[in-house]
Amino acid sequence: MFEEKRDMFAPEQGGEKEQNTQPAAEMPQEVVSWYTPTEKEGPEVVSYFVQERPLPKNAWEPHPPHPPRPAPKKRRRGLWIFLGCLGALLIVVLVASLLSGGESGGDKMPDDGENPSSIVHVGEVETSIDVVQGDPSVKLQITQKRGPELSAQEIYRRVNPSVVTVVAEESNGASVGTGIIMTANGYILTNAHVISGAKSAWIATDTGVTYDVHLVGYDDRQDLAVLKTVEEVDLPPATFGDSSRAIVGDTVYAIGNPLGLELRGTMTDGMLSAVGRSVDMDGVSMTMLQTTAALNSGNSGGPLINAYGQVIGINTMKMSNTDLDKESTVEGLGFALPITDLTFAVNDLIALGHYRGVPVLGVTVITVDMEDGGTGVVVHSVSKGSGAEEAGVQTGDLLIAADGQEIHTVDDLLVIRRTHQVNDTVHLTIQRDDEILELDVMLYSDREME
Repeated sequence: MFEEKRDMFAPEQGGEKEQNTQPAAEMPQEVVSWYTPTEKEGPEVVSYFVQERPLPKNAWEPHPPHPPRPAPKKRRRGLWIFLGCLGALLIVVLVASLLSGGESGGDKMPDDGENPSSIVHVGEVETSIDVVQGDPSVKLQITQKRGPELSAQEIYRRVNPSVVTVVAEESNGASVGTGIIMTANGYILTNAHVISGAKSAWIATDTGVTYDVHLVGYDDRQDLAVLKTVEEVDLPPATFGDSSRAIVGDTVYAIGNPLGLELRGTMTDGMLSAVGRSVDMDGVSMTMLQTTAALNSGNSGGPLINAYGQVIGINTMKMSNTDLDKESTVEGLGFALPITDLTFAVNDLIALGHYRGVPVLGVTVITVDMEDGGTGVVVHSVSKGSGAEEAGVQTGDLLIAADGQEIHTVDDLLVIRRTHQVNDTVHLTIQRDDEILELDVMLYSDREME
């Protein structure tokens, strides 16, 4: 039996606080590196004080003193208490990475500074959160229009209401992460590793209002999870931008809960230092956005935001030096999942509860200059066993249209493909020499094609 409070979301009240007589537990930090691994990896866990729900919507507004609160009730499930004083933070490094070949200990350094052991290890996700069937009609909407660039203050005011704290309760603690409101009726995006090992979960909005959530679906290879509020809600959803338009040097922002609940709603900024960065994590290759925006434990699952106030990524991991005795440090190496690449996964998780993989045509294409001064898309190669091969697509074919929409660039084709799911059919109009062909191509999963 553990005593459950939710003081981090409660308004300040008069009177002396009940003193915690339990010893303060060490606070783990989600930092990993190739420096001197010392123990087996644990989940992204932060112990914390909690407050009984529901909370007033004006929890963070000034208010007159209130009489002392009664002692909190006992609950069957609870959380370890680690803060003896809310005004101090003690960061204890938890090293979780494994060196190549499973070796650990000593001062051994890797041969390559990009050794995947420097990346947070997600591992297999297991959870017993109650599962609910999602609404197949709900889709992740990617906005192509950008509008004017916004100031940092404007971005915070616009996006912060769409950011939630995700608390995944375990048998003896909780995992604290961040989530992004996808729809007004309560679909939430976060990382799969945030809910790993959890028995139940709830979220807290920027105003302190809390809601229990169910699990719609997750995929550990994509490190993505979709949650849904148990009750009917009307929440402010985020606007999602096209991450494929992001380029190195773009200004970006992150909002989340670094180190747990005390610093919730923290905003950091930086730039995109790489796009399309291939990161090998636990044997799975993931394509990420690399950023200098500061990310820490608790930021997982939160938004990476462009200068237009649009979410273009889900913050997932960082690199960091964990040897405090070393002068050298690793800074400004954060990674986010590109939101556009997650469209298929999100839609599958909502409709099916699991991810089937990226729907693929089975061709590689290139954009070429046409004689009329425009551009066109030409098939460079066709994959064996793919829908394109079965439909009769050949190398050198010129793609004129897809689903009746003209194709002039590779991006045009990708936009149309994103509207489909695995096992859908795309109607292609192709020019081969002087002949115009109409072909129906079945979209297979890239996981089936591996």
